[in-house]
Amino acid sequence: MKRKRMIGVGIVAAFCAGLALRPASRAQTSAVPAQQPAASVRFAFGGNAAQVPAEFIGNLIFLPVHVNQGQPSLFELDSTAAISSVDPQRATELGIANVQASVLNLSGVDISLPDFAQIANNDFGARVGRTYEGTIGNDVFAGVILELDYARQTVRIYDPAGYQYSGHGKTFPLTFHDGMPVIRAKFAVGGHRSVEGAFVLNTTLDASLVISDKFAQQHHLFSSHMKTIPVASGELGVGGNAVIGRLESFQIGGYEIQAPLAAFAQGRLPGDGDAQFAGEIGGGMLRRFTVIFDYVRQIVILDSNSEFRSDDHEDMSGISVAAGGPNLKTFEVTQVRPGTPGSSAGVEKGDVIAGVDEEAAADLSLDALRGLFRQVGHKYKLLIERNGKTLTINVQMRRLL
Repeated sequence: MKRKRMIGVGIVAAFCAGLALRPASRAQTSAVPAQQPAASVRFAFGGNAAQVPAEFIGNLIFLPVHVNQGQPSLFELDSTAAISSVDPQRATELGIANVQASVLNLSGVDISLPDFAQIANNDFGARVGRTYEGTIGNDVFAGVILELDYARQTVRIYDPAGYQYSGHGKTFPLTFHDGMPVIRAKFAVGGHRSVEGAFVLNTTLDASLVISDKFAQQHHLFSSHMKTIPVASGELGVGGNAVIGRLESFQIGGYEIQAPLAAFAQGRLPGDGDAQFAGEIGGGMLRRFTVIFDYVRQIVILDSNSEFRSDDHEDMSGISVAAGGPNLKTFEVTQVRPGTPGSSAGVEKGDVIAGVDEEAAADLSLDALRGLFRQVGHKYKLLIERNGKTLTINVQMRRLL
């Protein structure tokens, strides 16, 4: 079916989800990761490597995990979480609510955690479109080597003692800020000279880049008259207002990406208070590489893939959507930006999108719906539920940036 093919093409970076709020703090930057209780790793059949089939939602990575050989769950891979954790409700469902030490059973490898926290992520389902079950954090990153293959959508886990990289990627030093991995990069805006700063590598950020508004003001970036569009408070998970725009280029060592999208956020980001911190690098940028996190050697290796030169596509509808209801299949419009195709077509805040063309909402995911709204030039027939009535509204996508 043509629509099915379009949905497959349309599943691209959902720009408006995935930035976890972090409290501004007595944050510390160091050359080594923060010490967490050590995870003990045992590979199957006495080996030293395992390939785990991952599920990618946009640019977020989820790994199938059995906790203590229990029922399967999907845990998000989070390079910014200090420790691994399980959702409290999921812990109750699994019968581990009173268990502290646990074993994460993944395909080909068991990871023992002396401390296994229970932490909720209350707005996760609305933002991502799937139920939150748990997180794999830096207590695991610190004890293994993780290879994230965005092109093949797989994750490989290696024993650091027997690992030797033999590919063609480039190696970059890592430092750590509050236990989070940090890399140096630089970018240019509107013909300005390149500005260099420190960026946290955040695997739970679906967007390509988030740049601190404070850093942007410090370097007079907005004097370039860069075109931007506003984002509602909370839409990117940022506490405060934000705008998105296109950089002229973004450079990590010898890798240079042309015209990526970046969000400029007023909310607090990691490193606030340190003039060297520019912001965060998310999955929208990382998807262009195979990424190897090696905390033991304090390096990250980036090897460009077939997506390296692909474009970042902004939302072209002006319609922001959140998931709710049974199975997170109720797609409610949370904002319609003025002067956009959605606004011109008459879509309103509070509308529920019940279908797109011939596809019912029940056959879509939130990620797929957002992907459709990033297809330049496409015209969609939206089936809208509003105040007990059903409406049909046609929306023509067009570039906003």
